[in-house]
Amino acid sequence: MSRPVFGAIADDFTGAVELAAMLASGGARAALLTDLSARPSDVDAVVIAVRSRVEPPEVALTQFTQALDALEAIGPRQLFFKYCATFDSTDQGNIGNCADLLAERAGAPSLLFCPAFPEVGVTVYTGHLFVRGTIVSDSPKRLDPLTPMTDPDLRRVLGRQTSRGVGLLPWTTIQSGADAVRSHVQARTARGAPYLIADTLTEADLETLAQATWDWPAMTGGSSVAACYPQIWRARGLTAAEPYAPTAGRSGAGAVLAGSVADQTLEQIAVFEQTRPVLRLDLLAEGDLAGQALAWADSRLPGGPICITTATPHARTQEIQDRLGVLGAARKAEAILAQVAVGLAARGVERLVVAGGETSGAVVQALGFPQLKVAPYQGPGMGLCSVEVPRPISLCLKSGKLGGPNAFHEALTQMEQPH
Repeated sequence: MSRPVFGAIADDFTGAVELAAMLASGGARAALLTDLSARPSDVDAVVIAVRSRVEPPEVALTQFTQALDALEAIGPRQLFFKYCATFDSTDQGNIGNCADLLAERAGAPSLLFCPAFPEVGVTVYTGHLFVRGTIVSDSPKRLDPLTPMTDPDLRRVLGRQTSRGVGLLPWTTIQSGADAVRSHVQARTARGAPYLIADTLTEADLETLAQATWDWPAMTGGSSVAACYPQIWRARGLTAAEPYAPTAGRSGAGAVLAGSVADQTLEQIAVFEQTRPVLRLDLLAEGDLAGQALAWADSRLPGGPICITTATPHARTQEIQDRLGVLGAARKAEAILAQVAVGLAARGVERLVVAGGETSGAVVQALGFPQLKVAPYQGPGMGLCSVEVPRPISLCLKSGKLGGPNAFHEALTQMEQPH
């Protein structure tokens, strides 16, 4: 097996799909693994999806360690830690603690943190995070039920998650080019700040950061900075330009499973319901909710796509979380929707849209897919992929916070065509 150039760990499944899709769009042969024992051959990049974002720190570190072990067995030249563009985390983790482990295992003297995603309006300036021009602590992200972002200064946010010094890579330095970035990082590391938050406002900034870090043992950030690497690899002869084999199109029965409680997902459910049936499951209800959902689906699937969701308006979500706990409510929703996904697949569903990163991870694991074939990038938060075994099915693993109002219909239609 040839040695991959790049090995990444993503802290949720939608992020992993997005990263693999962006690498594929750049011409890289990327494999997305969900089985850590898999050893893909003839690939340029390997992406491993874990579900560490909202786990307790000790659980997250266990998952991250297992993923690092798998990557070290595969042997990529560079290790990459992919997290959400909005730096979703808490004071306990799980970005700083996992970055510490990454740096130690990779022998990296310093790390850059580049979450920005200018394409969707997520930028960093003076170390502060902005979402569509609004500082993150004033945006809807402050109300996130699992990872509320109430502190806009990413230096402070990261500093609460690691004992290593955290500093800033200012925008003015990035404007001076890749060599200036490298020099600044070396100087700040020597002064006790090996972790630097990278100001990033434009796609050009991402390209400069990629030029400065492509040969580092380890790097961290969102998928947008990693998307700049494939052209560098080709230019330096590390990869070959080959046609990308498309994912298969499917025209069978379709369904949507929505576990995210993000405002965008609630709107997407409402738009879908204007033309298609939607079942809302109450997490506080008694009985076999997954079985009830599948019974409801049986008579409706022949008539076209359906949606089954555990998402509720914010007031009801708060009530459920008060009863079950924040993580308890999330895990119950994921478990129910994962059971529903298995039942839908057994009923012949070939097109499945899953809204929510944690929900996507639970569904993929329940379906038992060791490796996903990812289509080239379609747009922010909309990752298309397919598998043939143990059963043929196309998936859209969608970020709960992204996508337009008609995202569900659009994704189901896109899955009918090869990509």
